[in-house]
Amino acid sequence: MSQLAPLSTVVLGSLSFGVFWLLAVFPSVPFLPIGRTAGALLGAVLMIVFHVITPDDAYASIDLPILGLLFATMVVGGYLKGAGMFKHLGALLAWRSQGGRDLLCRVCVVTALASALFTNDTCCVVLTEFVLELAAERNLPAKPFLLALATSANIGSSATPIGNPQNLVIAFNSKITFLQFFFGILPAMLAGMGVNMVMLLCMYWKELEGVSPDEVVAGKVMEAVEEGRSSPASVLSLKMQVASPVGAHGANQLRQRQNGNGNGHDAEDSVMSENISTKHRWFMQCSEHRRKLFLKSFAYVVTVGMLVAYMLGLNMSWTAITTAIALVVVDFRDAEACLDKVSYSLLVFFSGMFVTVSGFNKTGLPGAIWNFMAPYAKVNHVSGVTVLSLIILLLSNLASNVPTVLLMGDEVAASAATISASAVTRSWLLLAWVSTVAGNLSLLGSAANLIVCEQARRATRNAHDLTFWSHVVFGVPSTLVVTAIGIPLIGKITV
Repeated sequence: MSQLAPLSTVVLGSLSFGVFWLLAVFPSVPFLPIGRTAGALLGAVLMIVFHVITPDDAYASIDLPILGLLFATMVVGGYLKGAGMFKHLGALLAWRSQGGRDLLCRVCVVTALASALFTNDTCCVVLTEFVLELAAERNLPAKPFLLALATSANIGSSATPIGNPQNLVIAFNSKITFLQFFFGILPAMLAGMGVNMVMLLCMYWKELEGVSPDEVVAGKVMEAVEEGRSSPASVLSLKMQVASPVGAHGANQLRQRQNGNGNGHDAEDSVMSENISTKHRWFMQCSEHRRKLFLKSFAYVVTVGMLVAYMLGLNMSWTAITTAIALVVVDFRDAEACLDKVSYSLLVFFSGMFVTVSGFNKTGLPGAIWNFMAPYAKVNHVSGVTVLSLIILLLSNLASNVPTVLLMGDEVAASAATISASAVTRSWLLLAWVSTVAGNLSLLGSAANLIVCEQARRATRNAHDLTFWSHVVFGVPSTLVVTAIGIPLIGKITV
């Protein structure tokens, strides 16, 4: 059982964590507008300066597997974008789409299912900019789709041991098999996904009306006709905006290519488009079409291989890094252009956050909260499950979900062991469900939320600043309702 640290350590550690939390929530506060990344580093430095955590412990607290996974998935995502994966995904999401509400539902379903297989962080890294472009093409607000992406990714990731880091920890410590884990949480995941989707639709029903791309172009054509400035060329240019997979942006690129100013490739092929004079002789002997087809096919094949490796239980971080380096090597060129697309500031932010959270845990406050509430958190009573869930929700948002699982896992399992063997399995699955869904409570609740926030803020097209409060307004009610609906369904299917 955890004990509180000396009073000075508790006060200084809490102060350092408060500074980090304040700058993460308000990255541009007037008295210190240094942003989230620098705020995370400031919190980490204060933990060390105040001797809450030693420098060696600070370095040890940085979760290199998670950083490696994030880095590698950004690289793989760049190659998948170059391979045109988003064109196909866009066609799937837009196929017979009935408007913004229908599109939002599709984003929720696709994201949840993909997160169960590819991890929530991976999906958020890969899909954020793509979802922003989908919204922009249809003149829809970005916020509902970003919330749909982040919350559905967290909910969907709860269903498998490979969906997120805390599930991996739980599967390893509990010895629950992949199928037991999957079927034990699947009913709750599906119900939670549906409820979350309905709540998004209810909250943003009017904003999701939008205007279809066809109507936008028709309106522009009518304006041009009324002003007496239309011509066959201008009408054709406007229609190209509808035909292009990326709207006006694609039309501009097409005009540049027609005028000799472009490079003859779509934006999504930029990763695989370069001067081939430095390529291997095999590439020089192949046609341009065959070269591009080979690289695209290889990107899909190794990505499927990465997924299979995840399901077989291989190390996720090194599997992703291996996939990324395989793509770099087969591409036969200097990888600098691809590596430049990696969001290194996001990796630095997570490094600072790991140190800050580790220092806060060393104060003993999270452990003290559990020690106080543990007698009231028995899993064989409704009241006990409710108390346990509230503790997990609170600690997952204060100390992060992985440390919460590490702190509470053995204690919860030991408490359940006094009841029955099946109660032990259900307690582990309950911990996985609640700690994962707890990530939707606030922007700081999970890494996936922060990835969506930072990727959206830095997006090259339709950038959007998803603030802490805009997330909380939806996140709090969604988390409470989804958690409550899912708890009775945990462990209902056994294998």
